[in-house]
Amino acid sequence: MKEEFLQFIWKYKLYNKTGLQSTNNDGIEVLNEGSQNLDSGPDFFNAKIKIKDTVWAGNVEIHINSSDWYTHKHHQDKAYDNVILQVVYNHDREVFRTNGQLIPTLELRFDQNLLSNYDSLLSEETWIPCQEEVNRVDSFTIANWLEKLTIERLQEKSIKINEQLDQTNNSWEESFYIQVARNFGFKLNADPFEQLAKSLPLKTLAKHKNNLFQIEALLYGQAGFLMEESGDAYYLRLKKEYIYLKRKFDLKPIEKHTWKFLRSRPGNFPTIRIAQFSSLIHNSTALFSKVMDTSTMKEFFNLFKLKPSEYWETHYQFNKESVKKEKPIGKSAIDILLINTIIPFLFVYGKSKGLPKLQEKAIQLLEEIKPEKNTIISKWDELGLKASNAFETQALIQLKNKYCSHKKCLNCRIGNLIIRSIDET
Repeated sequence: MKEEFLQFIWKYKLYNKTGLQSTNNDGIEVLNEGSQNLDSGPDFFNAKIKIKDTVWAGNVEIHINSSDWYTHKHHQDKAYDNVILQVVYNHDREVFRTNGQLIPTLELRFDQNLLSNYDSLLSEETWIPCQEEVNRVDSFTIANWLEKLTIERLQEKSIKINEQLDQTNNSWEESFYIQVARNFGFKLNADPFEQLAKSLPLKTLAKHKNNLFQIEALLYGQAGFLMEESGDAYYLRLKKEYIYLKRKFDLKPIEKHTWKFLRSRPGNFPTIRIAQFSSLIHNSTALFSKVMDTSTMKEFFNLFKLKPSEYWETHYQFNKESVKKEKPIGKSAIDILLINTIIPFLFVYGKSKGLPKLQEKAIQLLEEIKPEKNTIISKWDELGLKASNAFETQALIQLKNKYCSHKKCLNCRIGNLIIRSIDET
């Protein structure tokens, strides 16, 4: 027995409601179970319970054993003095408020098949607990749950953006610059790209925004790539320029060894991504404002469809010449930047400034982007949940990572329904 399961039974009114009595044989009528509290404090707020002839309004605490009241030290915590009812699976001890008043206790009774259904989900070792039953859930429930999960995922990303804003004295431009840089590193080099952006303030780059060569010198130098004594002519020119700019702005580069090249295609090498990022900085004055004002998918692609400087047409790394090839940012990479940076910032900025149209634009963009391609989405596809756009793939990623992988079936609308519908068939 788990406490969260008892909370589930109480929340969804799945207990036996007839002839309810407290452990002291007082008649009980539940008028309102209350709202579940996921933070510290009693489990359910603002419940309304009729005990004998008196209607009580207050909070409800749920335990497996009533003696858990003392195990959890609630008898010493005044925050629990407004508990009007303790709901338990097993009553083994009377409980009291800090002032000595007795708290009524209700032993919860329910169909044990519900517990068996829940246990069967938890015992599964498949990719998701409900792998064999998910196709039994109606499409309306799934669609509504996916919509909520996408918003939940955006809200989680919002938290990280707000943390970044705190670190930059609430500068939207600087925070956006850092987040764009991080996502230029994609998964493999996200951390060093973020370190690079933090080591090189946007205002420093802005002073040289009209000179692509100087932007590259600053970025490659700060990334630790200009430390070699020898190299080709372009490399040595960049190094000379960086030494001057480093002294001018009192810069300290990050460690070169933090960048990863292994298990990466040449087009994803950090040297190429920095070249593309340099081109973005050079061609996009007031980038954050431009993004906020951009309205169509085509405009977003044009904003990011930039190619690096000529040197990188014949190089993937410094001092190693390769076959000539232009290296613009690919469409799939732009999609990822939109999903992980642009759209979350639109959503947060719209919420922060009271501009719901920006939040609507963020959702609309997700609906216009093709579904992402990764192992999680491929597996959902195999199970019959085929996403039609990025709005749905973001939801499915959230579902797998935040619910299925942690077996939070009670908090999942799909798992919730399966636990109950299996019992009804």
